Amino acid sequence: MVPPLSLLALSLASASSPVLAALGGSFADGGHTLISAMMMFVGNEEKVYLLDKAEGNAAQVNGHPAWGAVWDFASHQATAMDVRTNVFCSSGMHLPNGSYVTFGGNGAVGPGGNLGSQLNPGGYSASWDTTYQDFDGTRAMRILNPCRNSDNFNDVSCQWFDEPTLLSMKKSRWYSAAEATADGNVVIIGGFVNGGYINRNYPNVDPEFQGGAADSTYEYYPPVAADPPTFNFLIKTSGLNAYAHTFLMPSGKMFVQANVSTVLWDHTANVETPLPDMPGGVVRVYPASGATAMLPLTPANNYTPTIIFCGGSDMPEYAFGNYTYPFINTWEYPASKDCQRITPEPQDGSTPVYEDDDDMLNGRTMGQFITLPTGKLLVVNGGLNGTAGYSQATLVTPTYGQMPYGESLASGPVGTPAIYDPTAAKGKRWSNAGLGNTKIARLYHSSAILLPDASVLIAGSNPNVDVNTSTIFPTTYQAEIFYPPYFSASTRPVPTGIPSNLSYGGNPFDITVPATSYSGSANDAADSTIVAIIRGGFTTHAMNMGQRFMQLNNTYTVNKDGSITLHVAQLPPNANLFQPGPAFLFVTVNGIPSNGTYLIVGNGQIGTQPISAASVLPASVRLASASGSASGSSTSGGATQGDGNSNLGVIIGCVVGGVVVLGLIGTIIGICVARRKRAAARLEQRTSYPMQAANTGAAAGGAILGSGAASRPMRGSDSSAFLPLGHEDHDRAWNGSSASLNMPYRDYEGMRSSGTGMSVDIDPYTARPMQPQGAGHEARF
Repeated sequence: MVPPLSLLALSLASASSPVLAALGGSFADGGHTLISAMMMFVGNEEKVYLLDKAEGNAAQVNGHPAWGAVWDFASHQATAMDVRTNVFCSSGMHLPNGSYVTFGGNGAVGPGGNLGSQLNPGGYSASWDTTYQDFDGTRAMRILNPCRNSDNFNDVSCQWFDEPTLLSMKKSRWYSAAEATADGNVVIIGGFVNGGYINRNYPNVDPEFQGGAADSTYEYYPPVAADPPTFNFLIKTSGLNAYAHTFLMPSGKMFVQANVSTVLWDHTANVETPLPDMPGGVVRVYPASGATAMLPLTPANNYTPTIIFCGGSDMPEYAFGNYTYPFINTWEYPASKDCQRITPEPQDGSTPVYEDDDDMLNGRTMGQFITLPTGKLLVVNGGLNGTAGYSQATLVTPTYGQMPYGESLASGPVGTPAIYDPTAAKGKRWSNAGLGNTKIARLYHSSAILLPDASVLIAGSNPNVDVNTSTIFPTTYQAEIFYPPYFSASTRPVPTGIPSNLSYGGNPFDITVPATSYSGSANDAADSTIVAIIRGGFTTHAMNMGQRFMQLNNTYTVNKDGSITLHVAQLPPNANLFQPGPAFLFVTVNGIPSNGTYLIVGNGQIGTQPISAASVLPASVRLASASGSASGSSTSGGATQGDGNSNLGVIIGCVVGGVVVLGLIGTIIGICVARRKRAAARLEQRTSYPMQAANTGAAAGGAILGSGAASRPMRGSDSSAFLPLGHEDHDRAWNGSSASLNMPYRDYEGMRSSGTGMSVDIDPYTARPMQPQGAGHEARF
């Protein structure tokens, strides 16, 4: 198989052959993912693992639709993997040995998102479906040991372990949060018990239990004997606490943010310290889904964590509705562009406060931060208006046929990324200059993650109850790769001597950067060099659980031949700062990163990590006469504008240097032409949208909710069940919104009363949702 151009470029560059530089700021074809990538994580330097909800994907594995896959970095090809339980909206986290584990999900479903064929006691969820062959995933713990091409992928050791009868949580959890500790175990927090748009009934008379539909407890992986304790913060934030934002702090406490509340939490003692509320009433958790990340931990900030929140929604509390759907037409409500920073544990002992940061260039819901090796943050994906989630109605739009964007509750996809520089002066931290634009909508169920070559894989988008390729925002299988501005450089650093394990404190190590890795003054290059470890995390729902960037302290020796020896410290002696497990080490010179090298931080085992004294580094040694041997400005990566069209799926701006064999040029041109033709065909297919017959009277199963409401039959498993409705008005998809952005829809006075709060026709998340009730925690159906 011919390698992608980006890989070919790197291989040629490393061999001092002609260089093909991917144009910085551009999008390129990432191949077909087989499943819609709701979740992703980088397993190693070769493989990215993908997960989807159980649905009617054409890709098959073991006789049923696939909702797991593995994507190969070199070939951009995906291979289906078998996952037994419904992984819909689970959480996930790394383990100290490099494995990954996911927690919870949804009950078993069949075509159209209807309940599976074998119901659980009570009849509100299912244990199994004969068509899709998925099991109930609400308590599942699934473990995967990432494998490489040299391994036998047919061996059970390379497959998902997914057997809830042997390994499961104590509680059912959907949209739970997960955060690793310094020992490498995982705290699993909250979640829905059974599904809906937000985690509450309306009115919210039972904030702790919601009649049995919410869970306000937390538990651990590996499991412990004690019953899951109640986390009172989840009661306080009832309704808007799905996928709570969690970050382990240097003290071992956790910073947790949900709804508009914030807390510093000692999970071992279950003691909470309230922190300030989110300014402006902006909700950042699902379904508002703001972009959230920990800023880089560096020697300059003394490894003090600061958390940034950008975007989300300031919709009034009532507008979020209840389990069934929002109470307004969310796609008409502009997303927030507000950004806030907070340092939860200031080293000077001062009281933590939220600090107004620069606004984003535009509002975003479902925007996602990706930390780059340069220490800057990329934000991708999302929409100008609305929220995450999907529905076939709202309180003011009662039928599916009236929904202007299919089941999507967001509109106005944002196709241009932006870059945030946390060290820039206030007022100058955001830029999208020179960044290309994608025409693939990346809304609900999109994902993004940093790849080992420092590019970003972007995939997914599926605001639909089941596979629907004919609606405005369809089930999306096409992946893209975004190349940040530093890909305009024709030379990348090629460091050597990187270890496979790092420790907390201990003896430093040396990395060599050859003179061929940079141009200009060796002293200047050495001064600019950053050695950093990055964990991309487990990405889903616009979050990267566990994502961290830590710059390692270093000094250097400039050698006569122009090479630079970097003397690099181990991690600071505090495992809370960067929990044990997998990471990639990048060496960035003059703003241009190397490829990442896979390694393990810590001893690879769950338990107290060995801690040594902080590394002691020698003084730096400079040499004015030394310089790099790379050509000219080959290591300067500018934000050159791409062609602005990712759908062509080609990397433009090939730069050819040196003496080259004509046959090689011809081969490369042939690859470019062939890929352009294939991509154009894909573009035509993606934008053709075959029409399906409208079925405005049907819903994806469901029940008429509300006190005393009569049930209505669930829809059968016919072929239309997972192609609910085709929309002909595709030109609406990218025009932002049908509402005025100057005078957004905010009139709630005319809405009809919700009665007990769940008086609706359908709930696309589950065919038999729980009924509303008064105080108390007994489930009523």
